[in-house]
Amino acid sequence: MVGASGVEQGNRLKKRFFGCSKDDFFPEESFKSWENYTRALRETKTRLKDRLLARSFDQLELQEVLARSQNQMKKTLNWFDLLWFGVGGVMGAGVFVLTGQATRYDAGPAVLLSFLIAGIAALLSVLCYTEFTVELPVAGGSFAYLRVELGDFIAFIAAGNILFEYIVAGASVARSWTSYFATLCNHNPNDFRINVSSLAEGYNHLDPIAVGISVIICVAAALSIKGSSRLNSLLTLAHILVMVFILVTGLTKANPANYKEFAPFGVHGIFTAAATLFFAFVGFDGVATLGEEIRNPGKDIPIGLIGSMLIVITTYCLLAVTLCLMQPYSQVDVDAPFTIAFQAVGLKWAKYIVALGALKGMTTVLLANVIGQARYFTHIARTHMAPPILSIISQKTGTPVNATVVMTIANCIVAFFTSLDVLANLLSISTLFLFTLVSIALIVRRHYVSGDTSNPDRNKLIFFLVLILSSSIATSVCWGLNVTSWFGYAITVGMWFLATLGLNLMVKQARKPKVWGVPLVPWVPSASVALNIFVISSIDGPSFIRFSIWTVVLLVYYLLVGLHASYDAAKEFEGKGGTSSQANIEAGIVRNNEVETTT
Repeated sequence: MVGASGVEQGNRLKKRFFGCSKDDFFPEESFKSWENYTRALRETKTRLKDRLLARSFDQLELQEVLARSQNQMKKTLNWFDLLWFGVGGVMGAGVFVLTGQATRYDAGPAVLLSFLIAGIAALLSVLCYTEFTVELPVAGGSFAYLRVELGDFIAFIAAGNILFEYIVAGASVARSWTSYFATLCNHNPNDFRINVSSLAEGYNHLDPIAVGISVIICVAAALSIKGSSRLNSLLTLAHILVMVFILVTGLTKANPANYKEFAPFGVHGIFTAAATLFFAFVGFDGVATLGEEIRNPGKDIPIGLIGSMLIVITTYCLLAVTLCLMQPYSQVDVDAPFTIAFQAVGLKWAKYIVALGALKGMTTVLLANVIGQARYFTHIARTHMAPPILSIISQKTGTPVNATVVMTIANCIVAFFTSLDVLANLLSISTLFLFTLVSIALIVRRHYVSGDTSNPDRNKLIFFLVLILSSSIATSVCWGLNVTSWFGYAITVGMWFLATLGLNLMVKQARKPKVWGVPLVPWVPSASVALNIFVISSIDGPSFIRFSIWTVVLLVYYLLVGLHASYDAAKEFEGKGGTSSQANIEAGIVRNNEVETTT
């Protein structure tokens, strides 16, 4: 359904490749003139107060906000497409790199348990995403979920951080693609890069291949989502065949004696490795942005998201077992564990198969990355927190072409100049921060409905959420400080358990899922919060600094641009909607009694 406001905006946002006017980027009243903008800045405090806790609602995201894209995305995907997008988006080259470090220095053969723990933690987040995606099948994914439950401001900060992470991750994978391609050609990766000595170290090896593969992926993503799905399915199937080759060939060289010392680094090592390996499961959040293009969300999304994660967990665990059966853990190579393991058992030629598998895996990750970040950006632009010209959906292809091209340009610029070492250090805590917020949002969604939930229940919900977060942080701090006494963990974990139990028993659920819901709420999302915070505690200090710096940049943009654009868009919608509760909720000025009396 395309509403009147969406049609009017669509008429204004003409699809032009050159000569775009200011109104294509800043059509809001606050940006019509310098006088208007100065007035808006003077009203920043009032506007911030209005928008800070402004919450959207389901129908607004599914109808009015979606209509601002002028055209609709094509609903051509089913559970099979989503399943392969999930596997392709998650199962990249990470397992070929992270397994070595986790096995050699942290867990030994018990890396199997580490993969299982990390996989369960990721699966808990997948369950939370699945319920939201079924009920809010829109391109914004987690941005829309947070906008509905935690408000505009938190949604924008989270989405801004995840977009930055997408760009860095996309550039990293593109540079890695060049490296593995060079391995297949028996060359050093820098042989395929242009060395410019006048540029600073870390930015002086220009990578045209990384740019080339990014552009090819962009074209595929922009032309057709169904075509992209077919490409992803073919490449992922080839990747799975490589995995099967590694398993079958590797197990023919298995030595059970390698498992005599199963957990040489103890329980601490197993959990430390699990924190590292969690990043091998990241990528499913981008698949959740495909909600608008799925034919039957209630059926297809649970099968696709949960099924793909179960396939990934099973594959990773089998690969871990195979690696440790081929080679003693103390001899596992940190940088290229499977390649060196095959060499050690006399199968040197197998390194080309491994490199080919990694290459195909990175290609699908790049595709899922571009598709996901473009759809995130599209929905952010629909709310006017980003230039609304980026919200346009092509009538011909049914894809967000503008957002796809813009995000690819950003990926290409970073990938062309920046070395893998620099990019690796730029990866931050954004993804885990987002996973934590989505889990909190699910708890809020189930236990709080504006106008229906009583003030005492709302206050108890806030109290127990604070306890869950505090106990989870305390447990992570104990782990980070290498506390060995069980007493400290007994207190913090016990506090988490009692807080979740109290929430379960003392705050009634105000909303039931309409089609598919996470089981055992609040236990599952609460456990997801605790595990995500635990993994965050394993990240180095500089990552927190980078996260803070980028968040400050986002805050500056929000106060200077995003706040005023979204405020004007909300007021414009309020004016067209009269005194309806929909308009007031979008403007963030509804009172509980107003919602109760509005039908």
